[in-house]
Amino acid sequence: MPTLTLADELVLLAHDDAGTNRLGRPRLDYGLVGAVLLDLALAGRVAVADDRLSVTDPSATGHPVLDDALATLAADGKRRKPKDWMSRLAKGLPDRVLAGLVDRGVLRREVDRVLLVFPRTRYPSPTGAEPAAETAARRRMLDAVAADGPVDARTAALIGLARAVGLDRTLFREVPKERLTARVAEIAAGDWASAATRKAIEETQAAVLVATTAATTAAIVTTTVS
Repeated sequence: MPTLTLADELVLLAHDDAGTNRLGRPRLDYGLVGAVLLDLALAGRVAVADDRLSVTDPSATGHPVLDDALATLAADGKRRKPKDWMSRLAKGLPDRVLAGLVDRGVLRREVDRVLLVFPRTRYPSPTGAEPAAETAARRRMLDAVAADGPVDARTAALIGLARAVGLDRTLFREVPKERLTARVAEIAAGDWASAATRKAIEETQAAVLVATTAATTAAIVTTTVS
């Protein structure tokens, strides 16, 4: 099976064993945009300078979701802030990432109705148990948080994304809050990537956090007013 992208891993972590999105929308959408941008940064395709993201290498990565986003970035021709790409790249992204996992047999698509009326789509694993790829990602992240040594760039980026979308306490519930906060900060400050890549990752994670916070606040306000 081809190596999973950060977006693949994040969408697996965001769904429970019944195949239901526990993050809700649009938090998952923005998180996946961040994951795509981080994968492109780690692949050396994009970089951030003066808080603006630009394409440094337009050559294909070989992964359709990443390459579609890269083509969109390159065609735009403007150096925008990572936060400016959140809504632009989010449209249809969760569906494309989930469809890719279904095509590879990691998940299956299950359509039914709640109370025989409301349509519902879920994405459980074919076996009904947690997918092996999700277990591996979860273990990799937990090992990094529990240890004190260096962390590889992909794991550090995934931990940062999980924190930005609010999955950290769910994924690391057995880790004391003080330890988790200190270790995540230590990982973020670590020497695990080039300065340019780290800058791109930091700015993208910040953009995801701002976008998801704004979406959550707007939802709360709407509910209160209603």
